[in-house]
Amino acid sequence: MAKTVAILGATGSVGLQALDVAQRSGYKVDFLSANRDASALEAAVRRFGAKYAAMADEASAADLRLRLADTDVKVLPGSDGILEGISLSSSEVVVNSIIGEAGLMPTLAVIESGKRLALANKESLVIAGDIVMEKARAAGVEILPVDSEHSAIFQSLKAGRREEIKSIILTASGGPFYGKSKGELLAVTLEDTLAHPTWRMGRKITVDSATLMNKGFEVIEAAHLFGVGPEKIKVVIHRESILHSAVEYIDNSVIGEFSVPDMRMCVKYAVDYPDRRECAIEALDLVKIGKLTFAEPDCEAFPLLPLAARAIGEGGAMCAVLNASDEIAVGAFLEGKIPFVGISDTVISVYEKMGYAKSYTSLEDIISADRQARRIALEYVKEKFS
Repeated sequence: MAKTVAILGATGSVGLQALDVAQRSGYKVDFLSANRDASALEAAVRRFGAKYAAMADEASAADLRLRLADTDVKVLPGSDGILEGISLSSSEVVVNSIIGEAGLMPTLAVIESGKRLALANKESLVIAGDIVMEKARAAGVEILPVDSEHSAIFQSLKAGRREEIKSIILTASGGPFYGKSKGELLAVTLEDTLAHPTWRMGRKITVDSATLMNKGFEVIEAAHLFGVGPEKIKVVIHRESILHSAVEYIDNSVIGEFSVPDMRMCVKYAVDYPDRRECAIEALDLVKIGKLTFAEPDCEAFPLLPLAARAIGEGGAMCAVLNASDEIAVGAFLEGKIPFVGISDTVISVYEKMGYAKSYTSLEDIISADRQARRIALEYVKEKFS
């Protein structure tokens, strides 16, 4: 019997790939959400015959309602509409591919609903990982990671027990600026930054890949998902993006997952688990690839990667501070307001100013820290770069 899924963030990069997987796999889709692209969401709703649709932007929801006036689709406005759609959906699996902090409350709503969570919104775990994981355990909800690295780790962990883990090897492409010194990064442009060597992703995550902040977020995500400390997570630059990550066990064996870089496999595995089914991605030809390379990351040129490990250790709301200030800084960079190196300058400045957030533990306090960090980051950008 065909599975029923809901896809949040359906018009983004991962969301579009999830829609492709749904169509190829014959999944039913009863709920879709997007931010502002009413035209694209209308097309997806009609294509799958979804019952519910939500737009985070309320004006876009009104537009979508007009577009779907000839149907029985219930259009739900705003962030509350997304949460309502999760509760109304009869889906077995919800793919959360919403970008940024906006994905946290939907993640918690999926857990509350008891549905399986196919998680592509790493920020949920970055911002409130302890809370998310505790609620999932209490509710008996499965969280299946959709990030290629965490999907690889999840699969590799089938070879042993958690107490047998020696380390987690988290691979990184290195982004477009691998090999550049801190000084050379002063001259890079937006166009340079968005030219990722192996993955085609949204603009925000592409910039995060270039600063290695995305890998820092993935270190935080892995620590929460797999219950290991940051000292057990090793980041390794792997330019070919073929080994998606691996687990080193106490007997010094290393188990990893290899495939061509295509997120559709990760989406399909998360939905179909524990079954493994055929997937329409290119077969891996190791002979054609020829060689795989590995190197240490340059933490001097890319200081946001070690800052992420520090944030886990310091705890409280410091990871939320990291994420919020990065969202503001990347937004400013994409708008041409700050240079590339201004991203790390902004994040580090806000992080140092908000050391008091180490003591924050409740969801309300964490959200408060997020808002404070955004305000301080905006002030820093204005004062430093205007």
